[in-house]
Order: sequence, then structure tokens, then C-alpha cells
Amino acid sequence: MSSQTSTKYVIEVRIEIDGIVDKNDVIGATFGQTEGIFSSELDLRELQKTGRIGRIEVSLQHQGNRTVGRIHIPSSMDRFYTALIAAMVESLDKVGPYSAKVVTEKIEDVRVEKRKKIVERARSILYEWEKKKIPEEDMILKELEESLLKAKVKEYGPEKLLAGPDVESEDQIIIVEGRADVLNLVRYGYRNVIGIEGIKIPQSLNELLGKKKRIIAFLDGDRGGDMVLRELSKVIKIDQVARAPNGKEVEDLNAKEIAEALQQPIPLEEALRRARVSVVHERVSLPDEMKTRVKSFIQDIEGNLMGVVLDESLNELAKLPVSELVKRLEELQDFKLVVFDGVITQRLVDAAADKGKEVYLIGARATDNLSIKPNVHILTFEDL
Repeated sequence: MSSQTSTKYVIEVRIEIDGIVDKNDVIGATFGQTEGIFSSELDLRELQKTGRIGRIEVSLQHQGNRTVGRIHIPSSMDRFYTALIAAMVESLDKVGPYSAKVVTEKIEDVRVEKRKKIVERARSILYEWEKKKIPEEDMILKELEESLLKAKVKEYGPEKLLAGPDVESEDQIIIVEGRADVLNLVRYGYRNVIGIEGIKIPQSLNELLGKKKRIIAFLDGDRGGDMVLRELSKVIKIDQVARAPNGKEVEDLNAKEIAEALQQPIPLEEALRRARVSVVHERVSLPDEMKTRVKSFIQDIEGNLMGVVLDESLNELAKLPVSELVKRLEELQDFKLVVFDGVITQRLVDAAADKGKEVYLIGARATDNLSIKPNVHILTFEDL
């Protein structure tokens, strides 16, 4: 078989079969129905023996009474022969007794991806190299600047939270996540800043925040910042939210970036709407009597790609395929629970949230990075 390092291309084809089959059936049909089309040199088994194609990988999924999936074939041959192999596999029209349809979705040049990784690594090596070339004088000046900065900050309360010198006297306060964020803002003249060092807010800080007319949370522009925002909003009265540019942390921003972020804060509700936080942070539970009924609905639909929409009394309002759920939810009004054998997506969350009422979405699993709405509760079958 071809080694991973000799692979030039990977053929990816999509297969749809009008029946239930497994991987071995697909692999057997692929070898069997392509045999003898061209010379023996182009027989798939012979190509594997000589290392010109690698191991054929098949992934399948059953959808009702059908099977869909993908076939991946690594090739070390040139473009012409690789395309010929893809066309041969497309000629597959049956798997066992069932009709099949095969379409090539893409042929990936793995050498392009390898080149990209090499270039990215070269940039990283160059960056680290340049950092180590900082002159000794620059290091001395940096240490001097850090010592001057530390002289400008103070520790607040018994928890010794790092803060700017004017954090108690100013009417507005800027809350940041940690000590490095405080030092960076003070470096550029922001003296009304304090680092919370976590989301457990001490009593002394609560007293300070209660006296302020305006509180701005200034958070990192990454997933961690999203999660901190969501937790902080539960324990602090935040007026507005500023965020570092996407993918950046407050401690690394320059003067211009800090000024631009703090000049364009947005209301808390808008910031929460934009934040995309995984549903693992939104654990909720159902009353026991409701949970028992819901489990019975799950047993009825699991494995069938079906969903059921229920009202507050758990009366069935609709039973339909998962693919039709979003459209149906847009039409219905008085539903309370949606139980379905599928994936909880952002479209479903948005459709449920638009009704403005408390709704439970209970699916087989949920996608990552959902923007959770206040009136929509997310549970998976595993949670129950």
C-alpha cells in the first residue's frame, strides 16, 4: 500500500444507496464493479498492491431506509490517472441488490496543504527567531517600563485585585479579566480600570461597582471572552461591553486598538446576542414528571429522524420529519417542547426564540458555538 508521505491526491466521492448496507458491501462493490473495465494494470486491487493507491476508506450513515456516505481513495499517481480512477468509481451503480448513485465531490491535492503547513511553520520559526534578536538595551528599557507601570497601579480590597489609581474616584469603571489587561490599559493612560481575576465577584468589588454610574466590561475577542461575558452578566450590572478585535486579547492591544474598542461599546443584550457559547454552559433540567413523558417520546422517534412538537401540557401539536422542523416552528405559536432525533442547530434556536416564550429544544445532540437565547433551553438525549 502507498504510504501517507507518497500520497499526492485524495479522491472524495459521495454515495447514495436505496437500501441499508455496511462498509464491506460498499468496498466489495467498488472493487467488483470496476474490475476489468480497463487493463489489469488499472485494477484497484493491483493498484493497491503496487502502492499507487492507498487504503480505501468508507464512512456511512443510515437515513431511514437509505444509506448515504463518502468514499476516500488516496492516490500517488498523476492527475490523469487519478481522475480516471474517480470516474471508474463513479460508474458504480449497485451495492448488493440496491441501486446506487456515486458522484465525485472533490479531488484534494494534499501537497498543497502540506506546502501551506510548511510555509506557516516557517513564518512561526522566523517570528520566534526575530523575537530572540531583541537588543539587550531594548530588554532593559522594557524592564524599566514594567517597573514604572507597577508603581502606577494599586491593589483593591482584601482580595488585592489589581486596579488603576482612579478606580474609586471615577464615575465610570472599566472591568477587565486579569492583571496583564490592567497593566496594558494603565500603560496607555486608562486609570479607572480593575481586573476581576475570575467570575466569582468578591463583596468589596460589588460595593465598588454599586457606587458607579456606568460600568463597561472590556473583554478578549475570543471564545474565552464570550464565556466570561455570559457568566459576568449573571452577577454584575454591566451597562456596556467593549471587545478586543477578533482573536486578540486585551493585554496585547496597542493604544489605537484600545481606543477604538472603548469608543464603540455596545449594550449588554447586543453583546450577549453576538457571543457564541457552546451549549455545555447552558445545562438545564426538566421536572421529573415531564422528563418521564419526554423519554417516552424519545423512544418513539429515536432512530427515525422524526420530531414531535408539544404544548405546555405535553399534548402533541405536530409530528414530522426533522427536515421540516424549522418551517413548522415558524408557523406554530403555543408550543413548549420540541423533541427530535436530530441536531440542534442555530436555525432551530432562532426559530424557537422568535416566539418570545420559554421553549425547550431536546435533540439527539447539539452543534458547537450556538448563540443561546434567554428564552430557549437546550438539552440533548444524553442529558436526560
